[in-house]
Amino acid sequence: MLPTPSTSHVCFDRVYEPAEDSFLLLDTLSSNSEAAFLQNRFSNAQTTPPLVLEVGVGSGVVLAFTAANAERIFGREDILTIGTDINSFACQAAAQTIRTAITEYGHGKTVSLDVVNGDLASCLRPRSVDVFIFNPPYVPADLPDFARHEKYNILPDGQKKTTFEQDSYLLELSYAGGEDGMVVTNRMLDQIPEILSRGRGVAYVLLCAQNRPEAVKQRIRQWGPGWFTETVGSSGKQAGWEKLQIVRIWKEQA
Repeated sequence: MLPTPSTSHVCFDRVYEPAEDSFLLLDTLSSNSEAAFLQNRFSNAQTTPPLVLEVGVGSGVVLAFTAANAERIFGREDILTIGTDINSFACQAAAQTIRTAITEYGHGKTVSLDVVNGDLASCLRPRSVDVFIFNPPYVPADLPDFARHEKYNILPDGQKKTTFEQDSYLLELSYAGGEDGMVVTNRMLDQIPEILSRGRGVAYVLLCAQNRPEAVKQRIRQWGPGWFTETVGSSGKQAGWEKLQIVRIWKEQA
């Protein structure tokens, strides 16, 4: 069994705590079928090391796991990782999670480039991402009041702790997805064709039943010739629906 990175240093009052969705991503990425798929695309040591981006990195457990277990997942140790999160406290926590996991379990060739405080993948160059991972805020709930973001995304002046209201807002960022839980996910899906590298880029997006994953997959197939998507991981059933799904998205070159 591959080790799960430690998040004991993370304050879960304001950063999303790893849960069923996080662990489904770990299991999916390290499964025999996905490891085979990814190694077929990336294991050639003569090619450029793959850049792995996780948007909404949270505690960092998923990106840290991917970095520390690169040999198992990609068939090579020299991968590059970068994370983004709108929650600045999550960025700080994730950076430590990733550094520790690489030190304890990695083999010295994986490089963590940065964890950036920003909106989705807006800070990335087009066509630069080889593997994209996204566990979005997928719960059908009203979006947070972003007018408070600048104030709540830092420690209050002269204070050493965040307030209860601040913590509540920061956690809302991690789960509240608006109508059908898809407002943030739809924004990210629109960016995927532009950020994935040509020829080998692949994305993994987590969806819940209320997100209507079959409709999402049909929409992706309509992006144009060569685009493919399929469910590669699932967890639990609720009223006949798969409660959670990991959808793989990729494009085959003609």
